[in-house]
Amino acid sequence: METIAQLPIKLTTGAIQELQRLRSEDGFDQSQYLRIGVKGGGCSGLSYVLGFDAKMEDDEVYEIEGIPVVMKKAHGIYLLGMEIDFAQGLNARGFTFTNPNATSSCGCGTSFAV
Repeated sequence: METIAQLPIKLTTGAIQELQRLRSEDGFDQSQYLRIGVKGGGCSGLSYVLGFDAKMEDDEVYEIEGIPVVMKKAHGIYLLGMEIDFAQGLNARGFTFTNPNATSSCGCGTSFAV
């Protein structure tokens, strides 16, 4: 049995719209989940993981606006309260991360330290 838990992060309307657009493209594998997490690396120590992936046995499963999301439980301590947005400005385009747990982050905003 699969349990759906409350997501420890928030996706803004812009992020949801972009993710739904990506999922609606021709050839998208609808069995894929949105994976949110962290990995070691980057100029600040940890980097964000955001991409489509297969569900693994030890993943926690969530759903946001019809988007299936997976995340490792251990990553929650780094991501609790984080907000993911999608920017479409002249200076930047892409997903952005606002993480209240980060004590510092790199200039591009894709890696952080706690």
